Amino acid sequence: MRIIPPGSGIIHQVNLEYLARVVFDQNGYYYPDSVVGTDSHTTMINGLGVLGWGVGGIEAEAVMLGQPISMVLPEVIGYKLIGSPQSLVTSTDIVLTVTKHLRQVGVVGKFVEFFGPGVAQLSIADRATIANMCPEYGATAAFFPVDEVSIKYLIQTGRDQEKIQHIRKYLEAAGMFRDFSNSSQDPEFTQIIELNLQTVVPCCSGPKRPQDKVMVSDMKKDFETCLGAKQGFKGFQIASEHHDKKVKFVYSDMEFELTHGSVVIAAITSCTNTSNPSVMLGAGLLAKKAVEAGLAVKPYIKTSLSPGSGVVTYYLRESGVMPYLAQLGFDVVGYGCMTCIGNSGPLPEPVVEAITQGDLVAVGVLSGNRNFEGRVHPNTRANYLASPPLVIAYAIAGTVRIDFEKEPLGVNVHGKKIFLKDIWPLREEIQAVERQYVIPGMFKEVYQKIETVNKAWNNLDVPSDKLYAWNPKSTYIKSPPFFENLTLELPPPKSIVDAYVLLNLGDSVTTDHISPAGNIARNSPAARYLTSRGLTPRDFNSYGSRRGNDAVMARGTFANIRLLNKFLNKQAPQTIHLPSDETLDVFDASERYQQAGHPLIVLAGKEYGSGSSRDWAAKGPFLLGIKAVLAESYERIHRSNLVGMGVIPLQYLPGEDAESLGLTGQERYTIIIPQELVPRMNVQIKLDTGKTFQAIMRFDTDVELTYFRNGGILNYMIRKMAT
Repeated sequence: MRIIPPGSGIIHQVNLEYLARVVFDQNGYYYPDSVVGTDSHTTMINGLGVLGWGVGGIEAEAVMLGQPISMVLPEVIGYKLIGSPQSLVTSTDIVLTVTKHLRQVGVVGKFVEFFGPGVAQLSIADRATIANMCPEYGATAAFFPVDEVSIKYLIQTGRDQEKIQHIRKYLEAAGMFRDFSNSSQDPEFTQIIELNLQTVVPCCSGPKRPQDKVMVSDMKKDFETCLGAKQGFKGFQIASEHHDKKVKFVYSDMEFELTHGSVVIAAITSCTNTSNPSVMLGAGLLAKKAVEAGLAVKPYIKTSLSPGSGVVTYYLRESGVMPYLAQLGFDVVGYGCMTCIGNSGPLPEPVVEAITQGDLVAVGVLSGNRNFEGRVHPNTRANYLASPPLVIAYAIAGTVRIDFEKEPLGVNVHGKKIFLKDIWPLREEIQAVERQYVIPGMFKEVYQKIETVNKAWNNLDVPSDKLYAWNPKSTYIKSPPFFENLTLELPPPKSIVDAYVLLNLGDSVTTDHISPAGNIARNSPAARYLTSRGLTPRDFNSYGSRRGNDAVMARGTFANIRLLNKFLNKQAPQTIHLPSDETLDVFDASERYQQAGHPLIVLAGKEYGSGSSRDWAAKGPFLLGIKAVLAESYERIHRSNLVGMGVIPLQYLPGEDAESLGLTGQERYTIIIPQELVPRMNVQIKLDTGKTFQAIMRFDTDVELTYFRNGGILNYMIRKMAT
């Protein structure tokens, strides 16, 4: 049992630099380290040769209570890397290229293992970056076997020398220590895909999904195409006559101008990149050269640096680049996910007013792993993932409508044009600084203090009671209603009769659409609830901070302002209450349905539930009275979370979808649940129109069926413990 106090960093980075053992030594027995975590980016540890993946919080709670994890044996896709990266390319460019490639291949529910001579060209930090974004390309795990580079990393991060020797000896004896130049060691794979690292070029991803890669050289043209394109993953549907609209505003007694494409948030953040010294030092060296060249960032742009551990601050300070980062506005604001999870905080009021007045597509640029609509900030409709050096470059430029090859970043006080190529550090230059300043003593010094450094945490008054004392006045932690009316007697499976469709959704609906973690809009059902409890808007905080309160989280379900519901012709957290034909907030509509005793379902397209392993994206729909979801495909963790809450994940038969079946969502649905259930069985669905079709009930194992019969994992565990 190890407890890392809040404020120490991002757990995946702490795991990589400190917690991971690689090989366990238990009473003289050796066996490989492995991990499951309640965040999808747990996969980051695969970069160090530790097999691990994310699970939902519901599934993790069951594991802590002694339940095994059940899964269908996965296919293993071999991803062969050859060649060496070009000197201007970063690990971020590589991972965004891999993400787009594997999304196109389709690896949901599969393991990916990297092999080939190109792997030896990547540092552990580079490998961890690629493994980290595994959820963005949809795989369960993205594994890099242990090799000589892994051992050197364990030495670099100050691990115990004797333990490192045992790790090597055990893995060699077990046939698990790899030489990537020796092809005779390559395993057999279900399928092999290849990438030549030499072909990777500097890139970003966006404006709305991590898999939508854009070469930096095409960024200006791509954004301008997106402006006029139809509303969608690559479109904002802005009329062509408004593409060059400008809005002036005053900030700090100076006049500025915003247009479509103006950068208003620039954040070096997230476990994906802040764990990687090469891109962090690259950002620092670029900042140094930019300041020395006389460049600056406009004061209204919200800049921040939120590393994943204190080690980053240490080597940025020791290498002398921290003052230059600070001068450009990239001060350390804390250690954690920050902007990547939506905790960027408010933008200056004049900036918000200018964006609203001009209906502008303002931009956030971040070194994160997710840029789904409404996640980063409600006022940035376009958000691009980029390497830390590129985050600074776009902050200096102040816009993404720039061709770095032809247009300068800025002009210094002497009138000289400064181009990106003038200040971009080479890979060899970064590596020299890394060798000098990223040293074992640094890791030891930071991590020796990590469990005692947070004085506020250590001084907390801890009650000795065995049961939690619920405070009825608290708006943060509330006794949840999940176990109300629970009986020890197991109820028989029941069909869902005459269900209404609460929402009719399209493809790539993320857990951020289903259960946002960011700010609570002032006109939302959650805001009305908090106001009724005596809170003012400045005290609303975020949905993420209030996930201990089901009353807030139920009202926050489907509350993303960028939710696109086919019942409406606009983006809004609303739906049509079909019996009355009224447009209501989703929570208010669900309340009406539940009061009338009507069960609910959701219709969706491909990749339903992609994104964070957010258990509230299953708990919330459960509280809204949703009994089933009918989708074309699911992301693994979200499907598992739905199972955990007893919500049925239904999947169209191959080749079928809502359009081919002629479903509008206006129908009422009866889903026939037989008494005898088997994994992945077809069930019959009858509509009130007389139409009948079949769908796959996506309970993939007998264990999942047991959970369903019990109304969810936790109900099952309570019955099991009680009997």
